[in-house]
Amino acid sequence: MEIKGKIILALPEQGGTSKAGNAWRKREYVLETQETYPKKVVFHLFGDRIDQYPMAVGEEVTVSYDLESREFNGRWYTDVRAYKVEKGIGVTNTTTPPTSSTLPNDFPPAPVDLPAAGATEDLPF
Repeated sequence: MEIKGKIILALPEQGGTSKAGNAWRKREYVLETQETYPKKVVFHLFGDRIDQYPMAVGEEVTVSYDLESREFNGRWYTDVRAYKVEKGIGVTNTTTPPTSSTLPNDFPPAPVDLPAAGATEDLPF
């Protein structure tokens, strides 16, 4: 799955050692979508992906992610785990708009409003 938006918060990296004795680390980010009604989504990068996809606040990105839920003490928790991040997606186009010399001449001339025959211009003001 993918989601596009702007990074609005980068939380500090967390880490530790698992029960098996393996070191782990993760970093969470908050992304805000660019929709009519923006949504905020927290996702995280795990392990070496933190270094592979460095992000800063204000960057526009497309995040590819997997959802995973797990139960702990009778409650369910859902993770949004990113596995790929593309930067600069959704950035506005910087090309210049076409000028009149570059527009095609296939269009008919614009209509001109002409007064009806015999009409007078009696304006009330």
